[in-house]
Amino acid sequence: MPLKTLSLSLQFGAIKDAARHRAALPRHSVVRWIRHALASDAEITVRIVDAKEGQALNRQYRQKDYATNVLTFDYTRAPVVTADLVLCAPVVAQEAKANNKTLAAHYAHLLVHGTLHAQGFDHETSSHDADAMEAREIAILSGLGIANPY
Repeated sequence: MPLKTLSLSLQFGAIKDAARHRAALPRHSVVRWIRHALASDAEITVRIVDAKEGQALNRQYRQKDYATNVLTFDYTRAPVVTADLVLCAPVVAQEAKANNKTLAAHYAHLLVHGTLHAQGFDHETSSHDADAMEAREIAILSGLGIANPY
């Protein structure tokens, strides 16, 4: 199956260690990771933020008062997926280190994860849905040459 078309806006907020995060997220890699997770054409904005912005967004939209690794704001699913993926740089870096992953591999996983959310996948609805989403992530990442993140 041919890869879908992606219109990507890649944004970096005022984050610490910006050069490290930019190096882990070259545009061509971000495009590749997201396109492999798409079932239809998409327009996606990826924004890399600091803990303060990540926490504020999580509090405002999910009523959870902490910074989380990735937030997905999905607007449309058909005929074109439109979404914003917000990744919190310090959380992603901490998780990558704790799990002995490269920063790039963890970003790839979270971008695939967020892209699946934007298309309606959900791991919080049931264990069956969680298993299906996890299996899909593992398959996509494997196709990208990235080890099972679980």
